[in-house]
Amino acid sequence: MKDRRLLSILGITGAFSLLSYAAAVIFSPLAFPGYDALAQAVSDLSAVNAPSRMLWDRLAAVYDTCSVMCITCVTVYVSEKELPKLFKLGVYLYCIMEWISRIGYQMFPLSDSGKEIAGMQETMHIVVTAAVVLLSIVSLILLIIAGARHKDPRGGEQRIIGVFAAIALAMMFIGAIGQGAVPPEYFGIVERFSVFAAVGFNAVLGIWLFTRKD
Repeated sequence: MKDRRLLSILGITGAFSLLSYAAAVIFSPLAFPGYDALAQAVSDLSAVNAPSRMLWDRLAAVYDTCSVMCITCVTVYVSEKELPKLFKLGVYLYCIMEWISRIGYQMFPLSDSGKEIAGMQETMHIVVTAAVVLLSIVSLILLIIAGARHKDPRGGEQRIIGVFAAIALAMMFIGAIGQGAVPPEYFGIVERFSVFAAVGFNAVLGIWLFTRKD
């Protein structure tokens, strides 16, 4: 019981992760002369040659650790509970997505700030991004379906998570569609819908775990 309570307490790392990521996105441009948050992607701030890389690493240090810690704790908790298979599968896939994101972006960061794909490292960065996006979409859809299907009044929490999953999915689609629909000078705005959708939903799952009493 004590071990389970500790697992629930660790769910708060999801909120820490969101705050750390937000701080990195907001304050790292201060160390990047000429960076245009309206037009440029968040990943430009952490590129290998970006002048903001050192500040980004410091501000995002909590995010880097807590994001995978949070979803891993959620996954362990879910695996031990009698929950709908779709709900569990959705959480498992989201956990895999977070680990791919954590390891993949560490192995293949952008070497240059900007959108030009010039070599293998940038190509692999795009491959990692594609895997992260695909797993995010599939996992969120599964959680939405699981929440909609659950009719037991005691399963209200699962329905709430399904609602947040729908919000996160909508934000991702806004980001994906908006990047091709808005002028290049506003690319950065819609791109942030996508990146904050994933980080924000991770925080939602962590807070859900933190509030569990069983």
